[in-house]
Amino acid sequence: MNITSQIKQPIFNEMELFEKKFHESMTSKVALLNRITYYIVNRKGKQMRPMFVFLTAKMVSGGTVNERTYRGASVIELIHTATLVHDDVVDDSNRRRGFFSINALWKNKIAVLVGDYLLSKGLLLSIDNGDFDLLKIISVAVREMSEGELLQIEKARRLDITEDVYYEIIRKKTATLIAACCALGAKAVIEDDVQVENMRKFGELIGMAFQIKDDLFDYSEEAIGKPTGIDIKEQKMTLPLIHVLNTCTPQEKKWLINSIKNHNKDKKRVKEVIAFVKNNNGLAYAENKMVEFQQEALSLLQNFEDSEYKDALTLMVNYVIERKK
Repeated sequence: MNITSQIKQPIFNEMELFEKKFHESMTSKVALLNRITYYIVNRKGKQMRPMFVFLTAKMVSGGTVNERTYRGASVIELIHTATLVHDDVVDDSNRRRGFFSINALWKNKIAVLVGDYLLSKGLLLSIDNGDFDLLKIISVAVREMSEGELLQIEKARRLDITEDVYYEIIRKKTATLIAACCALGAKAVIEDDVQVENMRKFGELIGMAFQIKDDLFDYSEEAIGKPTGIDIKEQKMTLPLIHVLNTCTPQEKKWLINSIKNHNKDKKRVKEVIAFVKNNNGLAYAENKMVEFQQEALSLLQNFEDSEYKDALTLMVNYVIERKK
């Protein structure tokens, strides 16, 4: 059994029912929209976000979920899908998880409108059912994700990112949505604000580790679905590079910045930058930070009684930093 199936095991029935409800939550009277949403549903990824919602809900409540849990998981997935559709337009990307992206098949105009539609469907699913507490959690996440993306664009132009700014970017861009999944999973089934905040923090820490792992893939030789050095080509400042920029000599720093600004399309130069980052402790430093976030996340689980849901979440945390793609 692969690791994703193992994690899913304690929530297998919930995930089956969720898929049905999620599909229903996308339906429209417009045939074109239904065709596109059908395409989206049939090319789903690992569905880690709904898994976080259900596992958290079952762990904090002693094994129960309710209709709010299903709605919360659907809203998260609708909004996550909307952001992916919009991201592909922003990045001018033609592929998503090995398939053609919506904008590649139906053009940008339709992709933007589909993203807007999914976003509004998510918001209305909460409003129509009076889930205003859940809606607030999700709305904060959407705001932070937009801020994180814009902060990254602003900083990429000047290449002046400190480690603290980098953490702020990844917290908002990546970690905030996983934090929302865990907070929402808890909030849907219990009223204990301290536990809800604990789970939000847990999700945030996993999200930080997840993004650092993604950054490390840029220096990997293995085939992982994105080419090596793509972050450097796109002038994205990631943790291995930031650490090396802060610890190398002024001369080396000048060469690095010049390479990223002016020679980022030169394959040989990009390889030299990757080798320089590796040789100057960039990867080891980032790996250590990733493990720190992971360990802090695991320590938050200690407050809960042992259960198969807690075990699955522990497995999920370890999978985040051990995954190969």
